[in-house]
Amino acid sequence: MKIFLIGGTGLLGSEIARQLIEKAHDVSSISLPPLLKDGNIPKEMELKLGNYIDMTDDEIKECFKGCEGFIFAAGIDERVEGAPPIYDLYKKYNIDALERLMRIAKEMGVKHTVILGSYFSHFAKEWKHLELTKHHPYIRSRIDQEKLALSFAEDGKMDVAILELPYIFGAQKGRKPVWQFIAEMIRNTKGDKLMYPKGGTTMVTVKQVGQATIGALEKTKGGKCYPVGWFNMTWEEWLEKFSMYMGEPKKVKTIPTFLYKLGAKKMAKDIIASGKESGLEMNEYVKVMTSNAFIDKDIIKNELGVQDDDIDAAIKESAELCLDILDKKEEAIDMKAE
Repeated sequence: MKIFLIGGTGLLGSEIARQLIEKAHDVSSISLPPLLKDGNIPKEMELKLGNYIDMTDDEIKECFKGCEGFIFAAGIDERVEGAPPIYDLYKKYNIDALERLMRIAKEMGVKHTVILGSYFSHFAKEWKHLELTKHHPYIRSRIDQEKLALSFAEDGKMDVAILELPYIFGAQKGRKPVWQFIAEMIRNTKGDKLMYPKGGTTMVTVKQVGQATIGALEKTKGGKCYPVGWFNMTWEEWLEKFSMYMGEPKKVKTIPTFLYKLGAKKMAKDIIASGKESGLEMNEYVKVMTSNAFIDKDIIKNELGVQDDDIDAAIKESAELCLDILDKKEEAIDMKAE
C-alpha cells in the first residue's frame, strides 16, 4: 500500500514509517524542519520538509497521488498554551487542518485513514459525570476532531480509525521528551521523598503505537475509535521507576487531594495572570489526575494485533534522554505551534 504520512520525522511518525516499510508499504511524508541528525528517520521514506498548512490544495493533491492510505501524526497537544480562547488554536491545527487533508485525501481516492488522537477522548466518553469537554478546551477539541474524522466514513468510501493514545514511552535524540518537566521536578526535589497525588495512567511504548497504527490501517472497516493502553500503573509506581532510571531514586509519598487542589489553584491563577489559557483547566483537572485512567490491553491486542513490549526499557530510554538534556549533554527541540 502507498501511504502518505503527516509528521513522519516525529517520535511516533518515524517509528510508524519504519514499521510500515518493514511490511513492504511505500511511505512518503511531509514534516516540519529541522530534520534531526540522529532522529532515526527511515532512509526509505520519501520525505519533504515543509508546513502542509501553507501548501495549496493542488500541492497536497500531489502528495496524495496514488495513495491508498493516510496517517495523521501531527497537530498540537495540551502542553501548548496560548491567548484565549485556546480552543481556536487547537481547532486550527487539530480540526481545520485535518478536515482539509481528509477532504483532499478522499477526493484523491484514499481508502484508509488513521488519526493519532488522545486517550482524553476515551475518558470524556467513559466519565460523563466529569463533563470533561465542558471544562477542558483541549479535550473538547479532541472529541470534535473525532466527530469530524468519523464523518468521512459515513458513506462507506473511506475507513477511518482514531487511536486514542495515552502516555507513550521511548525517545528520539534531538527532540525533547514530554516527560522533561518530570525530570526537572525530580532533579529539583531535595532528599529521597517525592510528593505526588493519588491516581495513575495507562501507557504504551513507541513500538506499540506503530503496531496499533498499522493494525488500524489494515483492519478497520467503517469508522472506529480505539482506546489504546497496555501497562496500567499508579503515579507512585511510574515515578519511582522514572527516578530510578534517572539515577536519582525517590520514594513517592501520596499527598491528600486537598493539598494537590491548592497547587492546581495556584497554577490556574498563574496561567491567567500570564495572559494565556491552558487546554486543561487545572482546578477541574484534579479530578482526572487523581483517578486511575486505566485501559484494558485486550482491546488493541485482539483488534489491532499489538504485542507485549518492555515498558521498563522504554521508560529508561525516556528518563535517560531527559537526564542528558538536563545535564546539557544533548540539545533538543520542543513542540511548537508554528
